[in-house]
Amino acid sequence: MGQPLDGIKVVDLSRILAGPLCTMTLADFGAHVLKVESQAGDETRGWVPPVNAQGVSTYYWAVNRNKQAVVADFANAEHRARLLELIREADVLVENFRPGVLAKFGLDYSSLIELNPRLVYCSISGFGEQHGASLPGFDLLVQAVGGLMSITGEPEGTPSKAGVALVDVLAAQNAVAGILLALREREHSGDGQRVSINLLSSVLAGMTNQTSSTLATGKTPARMGNAHPSIAPYETFKASDGVVAIAVGNDRQFAALCRQLGDAALAEDPRFITNADRVAHRAELKTLIEAATAQRSASSWASSLMEAGVPAGKVNSIAEAIDFARELGLDPVAVIEDPATGETTTHVASPIGLSRTAAQYRSIPPKHGADQELFDQQTTATTKERE
Repeated sequence: MGQPLDGIKVVDLSRILAGPLCTMTLADFGAHVLKVESQAGDETRGWVPPVNAQGVSTYYWAVNRNKQAVVADFANAEHRARLLELIREADVLVENFRPGVLAKFGLDYSSLIELNPRLVYCSISGFGEQHGASLPGFDLLVQAVGGLMSITGEPEGTPSKAGVALVDVLAAQNAVAGILLALREREHSGDGQRVSINLLSSVLAGMTNQTSSTLATGKTPARMGNAHPSIAPYETFKASDGVVAIAVGNDRQFAALCRQLGDAALAEDPRFITNADRVAHRAELKTLIEAATAQRSASSWASSLMEAGVPAGKVNSIAEAIDFARELGLDPVAVIEDPATGETTTHVASPIGLSRTAAQYRSIPPKHGADQELFDQQTTATTKERE
């Protein structure tokens, strides 16, 4: 059985995270992705440590499976002509160069849509192509100026970034959605179009209720640690051996929590009867809850509370989270055999589940220029005409 994107050809001019994660997602579902790098290669190839058992940067490894890789110098006329012939036959191009850079080589949208009117051209930038075009689009910077750091961290501490390049991941997902929308529209119109994604817009949209609250009230949300601005108790609590997260979403769950804490009358306390009451008195409520949770282990609390219908869980390490997903039958790890060595390699599985046409894991992330013959043997129409 085929995959949803069988026959879709993608020329990937992107590097680092947002672009490569986007194109890997397309590749997982059947697209043929050609990763085009400079002689220096994708920067993440050199972002070490850590490395995996194959000695490859785990950062690069995370977002480049199921691709082929070639090297091209945009400033070289012959290389550029070969690349243009590949783009002539492509369905999608993804790039995350600083706005304006590719125009110098005739690889911008305006130039390429003349070459290939059916091309879906996806540009990923940090801050768009107007007044922010010259700004460097690094995830940390966007988390800072985009407001995410202002709501992340403890109230009395310093603003904090998320523990992963979350804005790049959001942008990658938006890019996938935009590309698929453009491909779907092309089925009706026959024409490609440009998909424009920027990190700043991605984080503003990704903060959902916090951004909406700011627009509605004019007030800037404050850092609340692990607490929720609109729900209580909905945060982490100290246990005897670690931390347990408790997420109470309604009055019924709160009453069940109080029973498990050994203080059923707490649910009738005037300070805590409704969610609004609990939000107003969250500090007092947390003190009372932690007096109980500190007496037992996080795992013990997670088990008993979940059995009582109260959403709760131990704060896991990533390794523990992978094991937990396995226990739930979620298959979080994909295995690919390295054809060169016969060794099996591990990868984070796609989170997208399709019942008939699931993601496939065909090949490990390619070495730099691993498929160079695809590029070097490219015979261009321009060369034929000159002959």
